Amino acid sequence: MEKVNLRRKILFFIVFAGIITFLLILIPSVEDLLSANIPAFKEAVNQYISGMFGKTEGMMAQTFVSLLVQFLRILKVILWMALIVSIIRFLRTLIFSTAFRSSTYEISSLVQNVLSIIVYIVAFFIIFNSQYPNVDLAALFTTSTILGVIIGLALQDTLGNLFAGLAMQADLPFQIGDVISIPTKGTGVVENISWRGVKIRTFQNKFLIISNSVLGKEAIEVAPRENLNARLVFFNTVYTSSPAKTVQIVREAVRQIENVSQKIRPIVRVKDLAASGIDWEIKYWLEDYSKYNDTDALIRQRVWYAFQREKIKFAYPTHTVHIAKQQPEDNFVETGNEIFERLSNVPIFAPLSDEETQKLAESSRVRVFAPDEAIVRQGQQGKSMFVIHNGSVKVQIKEEGNAKILGSLREGDFFGEMGLFTGEPRTATVIAEEETQVLEIDNLCLKPILEENPELLESFSRIIEARRTLLAEKQSESDNVKAENNAGVFQSIKKFFGLDS
Repeated sequence: MEKVNLRRKILFFIVFAGIITFLLILIPSVEDLLSANIPAFKEAVNQYISGMFGKTEGMMAQTFVSLLVQFLRILKVILWMALIVSIIRFLRTLIFSTAFRSSTYEISSLVQNVLSIIVYIVAFFIIFNSQYPNVDLAALFTTSTILGVIIGLALQDTLGNLFAGLAMQADLPFQIGDVISIPTKGTGVVENISWRGVKIRTFQNKFLIISNSVLGKEAIEVAPRENLNARLVFFNTVYTSSPAKTVQIVREAVRQIENVSQKIRPIVRVKDLAASGIDWEIKYWLEDYSKYNDTDALIRQRVWYAFQREKIKFAYPTHTVHIAKQQPEDNFVETGNEIFERLSNVPIFAPLSDEETQKLAESSRVRVFAPDEAIVRQGQQGKSMFVIHNGSVKVQIKEEGNAKILGSLREGDFFGEMGLFTGEPRTATVIAEEETQVLEIDNLCLKPILEENPELLESFSRIIEARRTLLAEKQSESDNVKAENNAGVFQSIKKFFGLDS
């Protein structure tokens, strides 16, 4: 279809230019013929006027001939300008329809119009001077002060739009196809930039036309079409929903949506801890920003379905009337039997009887840590130990200012026992690798048990020393050091728990 239209335009240009060229060639011949036969022509005019008015009017014949000559000159100026206009329009069609068809940014019609006007003005000066060499157009325009003031006042808005459009083209704040948002006007896709203004197609499929002079005074938000532009979508959850689980589920749901860029991973983060629940925001990047309304809606839809599958609840304002006292819902509450079973399998508590282990389980605390959150820090004073109930942790120390990872611990493993039994500072930093649930046992939990059964002191000291010996072997420590530490651990435990008497 485009090729057919281009052929028609070429054919029309050839015919039109041919006719104009033929007339331009014919006019000089008419002028030569007229100049060679001016006396005879004047006589014929006089006879015609004499027949019409009954007398001979020489001055009228002279005037008529002068008007005819001027008419031919003006006709040549008009024909030359018509030829120049047709050539410029043909070249614009040919160049901008073919050479720039595959360019990234569409050439603005404002630039085309301005260049065309400049060519038309220059061509008019050249053609006019060729026909009227004794007339100085520059002096005529510069001396017409009153005319210039009148024209300037009449075209004030038009000239303002023109120069504002030229300034925007020089700065290039946006291109055709970009999405722009003007706070007081609206949002849409730029479809045309002209010398008068900008045409925007809104997302209601309406046209918004803003003059360049008005647009130059507005604050414009631009989303370039070749750029990865970000969007924010908000949602909320109840406080009983796991944040780590929510992040993982929502991020995976968003990544599968069409028009969400795969080059940058979506970000899901807590926006606020509100009165009714946790407020979240999703930050994602679009491939085509003009479709952000549909993409936002699809993200909200996918989040809803994901929450339905994973039993995660949205938060909303509620009023709860408590008829009877009850414990608040908590996803991380463990039953006494589960904690008892976990502590029974911890080697360091092997000397305890079932009754003593049950007391320890009842007094221990369940604590939950987020991914990458430190549970204990190196050098921190300790009075408790931890047993991993769910999840995993990594153990690291600082060497010469750099973090060195010693290993990982998983469900059933424990750490921090020296802090519980002796109160020594932490020798390493322990960080949760994922959402991790631990059982914390402090010295106040263990002290009543040791007071009732002091014989446990020696058993605990042997177990702790055996554990330290195992670690010392990895560090190639000597046996003498181990023997000295054995006596020291027993006395440290007695002193820390106040069992010297």
